[in-house]
Amino acid sequence: MRAPIGDFETAVPAPDRLDDLVAPVADAVRHWSGSVPAEQIVYVETDPQWADTAVFVEHYGRDLLERSANCVVVAGKRGGGTTLAACLVLSTTKADVNGVVRRHLGARKASFAPMDLATGETGMEYGGITPIGLPRDWPLLVDPAVVDLPYVLVGSGRRRGKLLVPGKAFAELPGAVVLEGLGG
Repeated sequence: MRAPIGDFETAVPAPDRLDDLVAPVADAVRHWSGSVPAEQIVYVETDPQWADTAVFVEHYGRDLLERSANCVVVAGKRGGGTTLAACLVLSTTKADVNGVVRRHLGARKASFAPMDLATGETGMEYGGITPIGLPRDWPLLVDPAVVDLPYVLVGSGRRRGKLLVPGKAFAELPGAVVLEGLGG
């Protein structure tokens, strides 16, 4: 199979590569529902030595720079409580954590979650966190620019391998809210 974006040696429908995914991501793909068939989610093999964005796009295709998204875990605090959420923005932008995210979560303060908290709560590797397979009770804040793309490169839950996902599928994930102004 040829990948819909980028230049990858190995591209396979994600349901055929569940063993290459961490448990929460594999479970989400296994129990996939929505308007986009699970077979349209494509797993591509990547080498962590080319993880840096500039090196990654040089190796796997310059078109990926404008078609990649980052998923970051944020912690919103109000009083003694903390709300964890994920934000999905194009890799050429940054999530407006202190403005849009903080207000949406109703938090007094919002910041990126510490690495050990993000990986512990998601069951994913740092640098590979993906919106597919996040805890179901988390808000998933998605920039509209991500949803508008035919295919988007995101993490696979591990540092090795990525997922290519139709943008509109992100708006249908559990807890998803498409939020104007999220990526700036």
